[in-house]
Amino acid sequence: MTTANMYPDIKEEDLVTEVHEIVLQKVGHVPVAKGDFMKMPKSVRIFVSHCIQLMKPRGVYICDGSEAEAQEIIHKLEERGTLTRLTKYKNSYLCRTDPEDVARVESKTFICTPDKYETVPHVREGVAGILGHWMGPDQMQVELNDRFPGCMAGRMMYVIPFSMGPIGSPLSKIGVQVTDSNYVLLCMRLMTRISPKVWEVLGDKEFVKCIHSVGCPRPVQRVVKNHWPCNPENVLIAHFPHERKIKSYGSGYGGNSLLGKKCFALRIASVIARDEGWMAEHMLISGITPPNGEEMFITAAFPSACGKTNLAMTTPTLPGYKVQVVGDDIAWMRFNKKGELRAINPEAGFFGVAPGTNMQTNPNAMMSFQENSIFTNVAETADGGYYWEGLEDEVPKGMAIKTWLNETRALGQPGPPASHPNARFTCPASQCPIIHPRWEDPEGVPVSAIIFGGRRPKGVPLVFEAKSWEHGVMIGACVKSEATAAAEFKGKKIMHDPMAMRPFMGYNFGHYLQHWLDMPKVPGRKLPKIFHVNWFRTDESGKFLWPGFGENIRVIDWILRRCKGEDIAVESPIGFIPKPGSINMEGLGKINEKELFSMPKHYWLDDTRESRRFLEDQVGVDTPPIIFKLLEDQEAAFVAMPDN
Repeated sequence: MTTANMYPDIKEEDLVTEVHEIVLQKVGHVPVAKGDFMKMPKSVRIFVSHCIQLMKPRGVYICDGSEAEAQEIIHKLEERGTLTRLTKYKNSYLCRTDPEDVARVESKTFICTPDKYETVPHVREGVAGILGHWMGPDQMQVELNDRFPGCMAGRMMYVIPFSMGPIGSPLSKIGVQVTDSNYVLLCMRLMTRISPKVWEVLGDKEFVKCIHSVGCPRPVQRVVKNHWPCNPENVLIAHFPHERKIKSYGSGYGGNSLLGKKCFALRIASVIARDEGWMAEHMLISGITPPNGEEMFITAAFPSACGKTNLAMTTPTLPGYKVQVVGDDIAWMRFNKKGELRAINPEAGFFGVAPGTNMQTNPNAMMSFQENSIFTNVAETADGGYYWEGLEDEVPKGMAIKTWLNETRALGQPGPPASHPNARFTCPASQCPIIHPRWEDPEGVPVSAIIFGGRRPKGVPLVFEAKSWEHGVMIGACVKSEATAAAEFKGKKIMHDPMAMRPFMGYNFGHYLQHWLDMPKVPGRKLPKIFHVNWFRTDESGKFLWPGFGENIRVIDWILRRCKGEDIAVESPIGFIPKPGSINMEGLGKINEKELFSMPKHYWLDDTRESRRFLEDQVGVDTPPIIFKLLEDQEAAFVAMPDN
């Protein structure tokens, strides 16, 4: 559907423009505070005009992504009290949100398609589906009509042209976001590529339409806390994949408002990828160079709290190894004409969880946000620095801090957490000390290995390799991880997070699996090998069997050697596991390799059957038959094993 067809009440000839204002029927004169309305492509002018008619802003501000623009907005937010300058660092700021607006809201996030089962699978009767939320377009329109009309009254509407991926890359996509939050503009500037060049590249091509409002028209009816307007009682995030459109209302926080992130880069992009034959995945991208100098690239998908960012930015302990990060969160992957799978990081920045990040757990992340960064819902130290849980050894005890809730106390005094558990840092990826020099290569980097993983304290070996591409898809479909709040499984709390995409699927997960399975069907494609890792296995006393962090390079080394065809693996019921002694353990002390790679028969029988039940319940008839066949083969292999 074209933009013009979407908004039949707006015609190009009705748009009378001058340098500093737009004149629209039904609206009248609308000031243009910055930018040139006529330099935007026609389809964008019609989209913006529709947004003006719908939301009634007091003016329009067309963004260019420049440093001067950012400083103008920062100055306004400092004066207002929304931002606090952190004087310890260059050009860095702290923001405290309304305590009711602190995280993504999955329960209020929907995909809207006419056919429900295009979006969500056929779950078993009586089962609550967890792989996406659907709402019909007509019902959603009723909800939107209760929220969006007039919602920007008294506020400026910022028009943000942004590229996901390097501007002009054949692997990139363009979006245009309108928002009434200048905090969102600042963060989008860090997380995406905002530039007038976007208009030149866009021309008359398709773009993703992103509409966001904090839902607080002036005069404001709700008490504004921390100078943070929002409307948490009415939050709604709606995705319309057929129209390539996102509408977000009521929240100014993170993924709810930075619509280039999960909304565009995964939910909408996964549908575009399905339609165009590529892959939009919740994966890191890193380049690994061993001592011989032959660099290879990996992607990896882990659920939250499983070491994804730490692996992306790891400091290898083995001499002669170098790790460089291309991206820490999202990978867009497409096969080129030579049959190589190429990946880009569509983002321009890092949006990381702050608590737990320190110079021991992730020094490269720490070095990335020492300037030009925005910190949200962290604490502030008396000397103008940031503070969060995990920095106890890096900030002097007794230092006065102001918590994310504006409470003042000395560090070390009892009290609730100083920062919110979901407190964030937002910084340019270019500042990472190990950013890859090719991180913005428009052709992407070649992928040799795809790695899945999860936090599995029992039963799951440190690493194993899929027997085939199809087997690797099955492994990804069965990703699960120990969680603090999930369904009980054999006395442990285990969360299913297939492909690490559970909250981010843009269409039916069964169809998504089939999309993966279809990748080898094009002749000449060179498929990466697929692996599974588990850094978190424990012994009977609960002690980790593997040291993790920088030592994980030893596992990555084995993976890369397998990609080159080295005979260092033996077949098992779950895939190929390392031959004894094939992982470099030198200098690690005593590692119980036998236990680290053991596969208890009854554990795996239970786990395999539980995975099948999950897919039967959550994906049902949409599950590709080969996935069930591979699970049946795995179960049969364990049944045939002697008891151990």
